Amino acid sequence: MLPTKAYAAPAVNVPLEPFNFERRDVGPHDVLIDIQFCGVCHSDLHQIRDEWGGSVFPMVPGHEIVGRVTKVGDHVKNFKVGDLAGVGCMVDSCRTCPSCQEGLEQYCETTGMVGTYGGIEPQTGRPTYGGYSSQIVVDEKYTLKVSDKLDLARVAPLLCAGITTYSPLRQWKVGPGHRVAVMGLGGLGHMAVKLAAAMGAEVTVLSTSPNKEADAKELGAHKFVVTKDAAQLKEVRNYFDFIINTVSAPLDLAAYLNLLRRDGTMILLGVPPEAPQVHAFQLIGKRRRIAGSLIGGIAETQEMLDFCAEHNIMSDIELIDIKDINESYERMLKGDVKYRFVIDLATLDN
Repeated sequence: MLPTKAYAAPAVNVPLEPFNFERRDVGPHDVLIDIQFCGVCHSDLHQIRDEWGGSVFPMVPGHEIVGRVTKVGDHVKNFKVGDLAGVGCMVDSCRTCPSCQEGLEQYCETTGMVGTYGGIEPQTGRPTYGGYSSQIVVDEKYTLKVSDKLDLARVAPLLCAGITTYSPLRQWKVGPGHRVAVMGLGGLGHMAVKLAAAMGAEVTVLSTSPNKEADAKELGAHKFVVTKDAAQLKEVRNYFDFIINTVSAPLDLAAYLNLLRRDGTMILLGVPPEAPQVHAFQLIGKRRRIAGSLIGGIAETQEMLDFCAEHNIMSDIELIDIKDINESYERMLKGDVKYRFVIDLATLDN
């Protein structure tokens, strides 16, 4: 077993604190990664507060992991010691159901995907612990290659925020000629803007705050609409092919559905605390759709990383000390970050 340092939430709604545990030994198909950076996802906060139910404690959050390979198993084919590597939101799945066979492991139909934290390791039957830690052991099939062309710290959030926004854009084949609106200019939203623009779509940011217009344009948005301004909303009625909705706060969808053209689709990525209410005629009248999307599978996540390396796309981040994680959670709740916190795991030893 491999002694590992980490920060963990010992119980629900209890601040994170130093935590020591043991990783499994490196098996024949495993890689051992020395974690250098880990992004802080809003879902980390949901999980330590048990807001989605089923949280397991002590919990080591973190599923936006990048680092360097320090050991490989005897049967590993795609990684060698010294390679840069990443781990996203899952570390295993059943591997045999139709979804897994199609490379859609995130929708595993048998056991469900095994979360990078808060799940159960098939290899040991022990809880999975995430990336707020010094190292991680992962089967190579669930490990991703990371380019050395990009700033490694800024790559970390691509493993969740990046793939969460890339996957629906690819699923709906977004490209030149499409008009895409992005709701919410946070960790997910800022990546949606960058990716959709790189794919050739016309991108509009929908925001309640006029103060975000300059940032939106700098990220690559072509247009900006203040949603509190009725006149601006009226100008984009029946305008968009797609709305990427990253908002997790309570939200009245009615005004936004009217912005979709005939056959337009609103894709839900955020998880509000209450179910959205929609009048059927808003969908029926224009053959509009509301859809949802999770992360991507392993192959699609690798495709996303390669796309980002090709187009020089990275997350905009604020690098933090692991000891500041609890304060950073409070700031994240207030929206006081542009646009993702990333933990420097070198500070774990200080």
